[in-house]
This record gives sequence, structure tokens and C-alpha cells, in this order.
Amino acid sequence: MDISFKLFKSLLLVLVSHFQSKKDLSFMSNSKTKEALILGIFIFLGLAVLGYFISKSILNVKSLERTITVKGLSEKEVSANIAIWPIKFSEAGNNLLSLTSSINEKNKRVIAFLNNNGFTNAEISVSAPSIIDKQTDQYSNQQQIRYRYFGSSVINIYTNNISTVKSVQKKIGELSVFGIVMTTDDYQYKTQFLFTKLNDVKPSMIEEATRNARQVAEKFAADSDSKLGKIKSARQGQFSIYDRDSNTPEIKKVRIVSTLVYYLTD
Repeated sequence: MDISFKLFKSLLLVLVSHFQSKKDLSFMSNSKTKEALILGIFIFLGLAVLGYFISKSILNVKSLERTITVKGLSEKEVSANIAIWPIKFSEAGNNLLSLTSSINEKNKRVIAFLNNNGFTNAEISVSAPSIIDKQTDQYSNQQQIRYRYFGSSVINIYTNNISTVKSVQKKIGELSVFGIVMTTDDYQYKTQFLFTKLNDVKPSMIEEATRNARQVAEKFAADSDSKLGKIKSARQGQFSIYDRDSNTPEIKKVRIVSTLVYYLTD
């Protein structure tokens, strides 16, 4: 657009200089028809050149609108680095003091068992016991109540030693000889395995997703007899972390889908 404007301006300057170079005004008057013809030719040529460059500029702008949107996927299997293992057991009785004492004694036995199997006190915490008085429950049948008090205790383990958690869970039944019955059917107290080192794998996964997206774009460009240009825009997407399967929750899958828009050229 700038080139065509400059050319048109130069043509006008040529016309002006042509007229200014005429010293004989009478000659200029007598050659009116000739000068008009020359002026018309120059104007025609200027408009033709201007139109050519304008059309070429429009075509160039149109070519920039040719884009392709592709997605790149990256998946990676990783091992969980944090385990949260809540151990819950319950106790029942008719004497509140006896019930509380029994819960405290069993807490000590559970902690000793965990210490003997590789867990430190820093990894173990004990929640306050929860005790329910059935006689205060207006919806319970008082005549069928065998035990007035029901208590439960939760011992939490927060550790990065995943293998120890897996091995000790297989031996937790040994505590039953002390009358400690674990609650295993409560979803609220399921063992959690977490992966918290996402920043360690982010750069390589983003690179892989971008590379995969470019390969798709290059294939599309080749199939359409085009060439792949620069990236117009890119969206990283969100990372998702989920269990590889229900049997091995300590193994995670990390997933990222990146969206990229490329220019296409001839």
C-alpha cells in the first residue's frame, strides 16, 4: 500500500514539474489539447498502478487469514510421592470413662505398631476421639440399645514413603489380636495417594504436546498443498492427574492437551 501511494505521488510530481518547466505561457495555451491528453495518460497510468498494488495488498491480507487449529496431547505415568492413610477403629461400652481409656490404650498400640514398621512420630497424628451417646438420640430404640456409648478414633499417616504404606497395610490385621477392629468400608477414610511434583514434568510435557501438534499441522498442510507458517496463537490447556486404574492408585497419569493455531502459506 505504501509503495503504490509513493508511485502515484511521484507521477503527480512529474506532471507538476512538466507544467512548471514551461516558460512560454502562450505555447501552453495553444497546446491545451496535447497537455490534457498527456495529463489523462499519466492519471490513467497512476490509477492502474495504484489499483494493482491495492489488489496485491488485499490478496496478501487474505492469505494471512488461512489458519489451521490443531491439538497436541502428552501423557505421562508417574508414581505418587505422598500418601495419606487414615486408620479408623471403633469401640463400644456402657461406661464413658472405661470407653475413653480403652480408646487411648488402643491408640498407643496402633502407634507402636506403626513405629515398629518404619513410620516416625512426625508422620503420625491422632485426631480427637468421637463419642456418641445413644440415649440422647431421639430416633434410636432405647429398649434395643446394648451399648450406650460408641466411640471412634482416627490415626492419620502423612508420608512420602509409599512402599512402606503398601507393605504395612497388608499387615494391619495383626492388630486384631488386641481387639482393634479397623473400619475399612468408610469412603471418607480411604487411603489417598497424591502426586505433587507437577512442576517437575510440566516443561517436558508441554514441549511434547507442542511437538505433536506441529506434526499434525504439518501433515494437514502437506495434504492441502500448503506450507506451515508461524504460530498465530497457542493455549496450553489444563493438566489433569488421575489414577492409572482402580487397583494401583499409587500410579498416576498426568495429561495435558495444548491447542495451537498455525498460519498456512502457499
